[in-house]
Amino acid sequence: MAREGAQARQPAPAGLLSIGQVLAKLTPEFADLTPSKLRFLEEQGLVAPARTASGYRKFCAEDLERLRTILTMQRDHYLPLKVIRGYLADLDAGRSPSLPGTVTTAPSMLSTGRRFKKADLVREAGATPMLLQDAISASVIVPAEMYEEETLGVLKALVELQRCGIEPRHLRGFRAAAERELGLIESALMPVSRRKDASSRAQAVELARDIAAQLEVVRGSLIRSALGRLTP
Repeated sequence: MAREGAQARQPAPAGLLSIGQVLAKLTPEFADLTPSKLRFLEEQGLVAPARTASGYRKFCAEDLERLRTILTMQRDHYLPLKVIRGYLADLDAGRSPSLPGTVTTAPSMLSTGRRFKKADLVREAGATPMLLQDAISASVIVPAEMYEEETLGVLKALVELQRCGIEPRHLRGFRAAAERELGLIESALMPVSRRKDASSRAQAVELARDIAAQLEVVRGSLIRSALGRLTP
């Protein structure tokens, strides 16, 4: 991306943020963020902090917002890095791309990252407390103190499925299928996960996301193919 070469190895003006300061600002939103992940994102060309004469990384306000965008796309939309890289390249080129996999523009998708208490989740989804409890009992939704946007989407889907006579208990197999897919991902990651350095751990996380995205493509194709057999 165009901004990579422009920022790398340039003298760092006063007032920029160290890795520790970036973590202090972002970890309240992204609890799994670590110095090794920040370095990995730089290695992948997604962010290009300035460097001091001693080689220390220094992040500007634009870098901070760029990181927030990347981390939000990973957390809320499960997008692999190569997809995020293409999205950022479009932004750097002055285009206004839609968020990959959606039909709306990025600002509306990335601006909130809302969290919900149980009562708020039920109300927003148009569900009942019983439906949420049934979903938890069927392991379709994981119980939590606060729920994310993704859980809201799942509960809304369960409301629609219930109208068609499909209850959470009918979906118990989905959890088992997810565990089987996790086994496939873990097997594929074994060569990387054997290496114990921080960079390899970060690489394993991103590879897992990429594999999960590809499995989603295959699953969707199989379902669409099966639906075709229902056509008179």
